[in-house]
Amino acid sequence: MAEYTETDTTARNSSTNRSLRPQPDGKLADKGARPRADKYIIAFYVALCIISTIELYSASSREITSDNVFGPLLRHLRMMAIGIATCIVAARIQLKYYIRYTPVFVTCSVLAMIYVLINGDIINGARRSFSFFGLLSVQPVELLKISAVLIVAYIMSRTSETKGVQTKGVVWSAAIVLLFCGLMFNQGLTNTLLLMGISLSMMLIGGVQWKKFFAVLLVYGVVGAGAMAFKMHSSDDKDKKEVSTEQALIMETGVDAEGNKATIDRWSTWTARINRFLDNSKPKYEQPITSENRQEMYGYMAQANGGVFGVLPGNSRETARLPLAFSDYIFSIVVEDWGFIGGFLLLFIYLSLLGRAGVIAMRCDRAFPSMVILGLAVMIVIQALFHMAIVTGVFPVSGQPLPMISMGGTSMIVTSLAFGIMLSISKYVSVEGRKKSSSSADNTDELGAANPTQISNI
Repeated sequence: MAEYTETDTTARNSSTNRSLRPQPDGKLADKGARPRADKYIIAFYVALCIISTIELYSASSREITSDNVFGPLLRHLRMMAIGIATCIVAARIQLKYYIRYTPVFVTCSVLAMIYVLINGDIINGARRSFSFFGLLSVQPVELLKISAVLIVAYIMSRTSETKGVQTKGVVWSAAIVLLFCGLMFNQGLTNTLLLMGISLSMMLIGGVQWKKFFAVLLVYGVVGAGAMAFKMHSSDDKDKKEVSTEQALIMETGVDAEGNKATIDRWSTWTARINRFLDNSKPKYEQPITSENRQEMYGYMAQANGGVFGVLPGNSRETARLPLAFSDYIFSIVVEDWGFIGGFLLLFIYLSLLGRAGVIAMRCDRAFPSMVILGLAVMIVIQALFHMAIVTGVFPVSGQPLPMISMGGTSMIVTSLAFGIMLSISKYVSVEGRKKSSSSADNTDELGAANPTQISNI
């Protein structure tokens, strides 16, 4: 049997101690360990996938046919599988590649949006999507949201300085966001406002000086007001009844009375929704249900039926008659199934995601990853808040999916991509990730200036 001397034992213990390093949580990590993705963000993503599966099946009774009861659920699960695969792949991509290929991704998103505006498929009276090799319907407006986060972070991380962001960085960021807003304006006012809100939030995160921030806010307001005024004066002056009949046909079939592809004038739709929202002549429960307001009215009924604890999935009363219960109004079914408590817990998950992203952002040593992870979290949370505000009657009616919960599509894949990028960044800020980054041949300046949100060194 081999004999061990005291010298051998001391050397072995010394080697072991050198291979362990303290992590932010105080534990010791193996020197050769791989960077680990944040377990909290993974938990939020898994929780949303589970809730989505349950609620989609509960909210799809209008889509179920006698010969294929599980059809809507299976379609949703296929899209979710694509989303999960996207998240996994995105989480494995190193952070340096995101900043290198951000301009390419943004350019492709803009080109896809331009193509849709020219030759896209008509959905609900507007050109919104195109078919990707006949396998997937792509809505570039969702790509523009994540593109806005990446390009604003890309620009401001390169124009940041000790006193804030340089003027040219603010100007370029605002100009690109306005370009995106112009491309998506005809598709929906809500997405345009959402994009502006995301960019303004990122400017605050990036440390833009207050005078520059308010200047951008003023420019957004002036350009927005001008666009609305132009839209109002260029709207069709046909007889209201005739327009309503033609709009109904186009929204349902995508073609006009002559069989040609056509879109509707969104101005009349916007004004009608705003007028209904501002109508305080009588309480909502006393207003008659019409073809124009039935979606919001049945949504209110679903939430009222849920009460505090809900009726549990499968017992929903309103899902059978609520239009688009599986997408634009799925939060009302969540509240009906799980009550006020369930709706509050779902809101808590989204807000917790934002809080966790803030914690990770403060651990970043560079500006780009810090701004991206917070920007993506803001994108997801603001969209969720918009959806909830619309469903509960705080905002006028508008189509806005609930991230990861509404029926699968481009929104689910893009949201999964956002989660994957956040997980990649969380791996970068881990002790192992920082060591791997610093030992690589890449210059850390590639990731932009120092992190403006970092308040301490982790």
